[in-house]
Amino acid sequence: MSIIRAFRAVRPKKEYAAQVAALPYDVMNSAEARVKVQGNPLSFIHVDKAEVDLPEGVDLYSDAVYAKAAENLQKLSDEGVCLTEDVPKLYIYRQQWNGVCQTGIVGCASVDDYLNGVIKRHELTRADKEEDRIRHVDTCDANTGPIFLAYRRSGVIDAVIDKVTALAPEYDFVSEGNVQNTVWVIDDAADIAAVTDGFRAVESLYIADGHHRAASAVKVALKRRAANPGYTGEEEFNFFLAVYFRADELKILDYNRLLKDTNGLSDEALFGRLGEVFAMEKSDKPVKPAARHTFGMFYKEQWYALTLKEGLADESDAVGSLDVSLLQKLVNEPIFGIGDPRTDKRIDFVGGIRGLSELEKRCREDMVLAFSMYPTSLDELMAIADAGEIMPPKSTWFEPKLLSGLFIHRLS
Repeated sequence: MSIIRAFRAVRPKKEYAAQVAALPYDVMNSAEARVKVQGNPLSFIHVDKAEVDLPEGVDLYSDAVYAKAAENLQKLSDEGVCLTEDVPKLYIYRQQWNGVCQTGIVGCASVDDYLNGVIKRHELTRADKEEDRIRHVDTCDANTGPIFLAYRRSGVIDAVIDKVTALAPEYDFVSEGNVQNTVWVIDDAADIAAVTDGFRAVESLYIADGHHRAASAVKVALKRRAANPGYTGEEEFNFFLAVYFRADELKILDYNRLLKDTNGLSDEALFGRLGEVFAMEKSDKPVKPAARHTFGMFYKEQWYALTLKEGLADESDAVGSLDVSLLQKLVNEPIFGIGDPRTDKRIDFVGGIRGLSELEKRCREDMVLAFSMYPTSLDELMAIADAGEIMPPKSTWFEPKLLSGLFIHRLS
């Protein structure tokens, strides 16, 4: 049984939605954020990366940054940019981009669903990244960015989506990257009840994107529970902002790898070692793998098509048979000496949204070799999460990204 809960959203008035909405905080660095906010004082980046309103060089984890975030969030309401709903509602959020159309329901997920495993994870989180968002959520007293959840579709929920999306939307605008964002309000009590009941029949929810945001929201809730031993479970801090998407509509892009050096190997030795793992062919064009267990490699201005040799993948091992796992186990660690891709500075990762040309560019700038990957599938993700296992780092890149600022969930 899964929980979705209607909430009294703080959200932009219709005329301001396109200006407020912004890409999530974790897809840009501070320098990029400062550029993005130029000429747009309403951008939600002022909340999610509030250092843009402080002098350059400020400690990103200083009290001043979190205090500024809370100040900027409150300002959106005080200045009439955002409204607060009178009663709890749900919303439908549709994104269309490059042939992808994903439709989700915006509501609040349960902290207890996370703790008891109804909400399933497939990634490990880093304590430092968690701590940043814990402080942000706690200081702002709000979830400012939604968690991206996936569920196996349900006819009951589909019926409400079909009914509401036939009506006029509340928001409809194109954002950065040519993404069409459309939002409808579910304010009919019977429709809200139908969605709520529909999710009670959904066995599991899967975190597609936002593991650190989810973990941070849960830890803030646990902190507040400890401070309020008489809590009932109905307080807003027991829930966190999420968008629930039908799994069959979601798109995972490739998550490619870049290496800083060849671990001291000569070209002859390098290709000899790679030849033990792959069948290799030169390519006169960039290689975008078209099937599992195939890879592209760019090295010294030449692309190569790589196919994993027979017998090297154990298909009974859900995690071990992932292409990202195989590349790490058979290539990155034994050949390039990269034991822990989470911490080794000699490896970097580039989401497929940037294209294969980004791999070529980086190999001419600061790296020497790149591997292009075939995307992990959502079926693989859910199978691994169902088994209670964890994917290697940087296994999935979802696109389009959910915008922040369209919905804010106050914790008190």
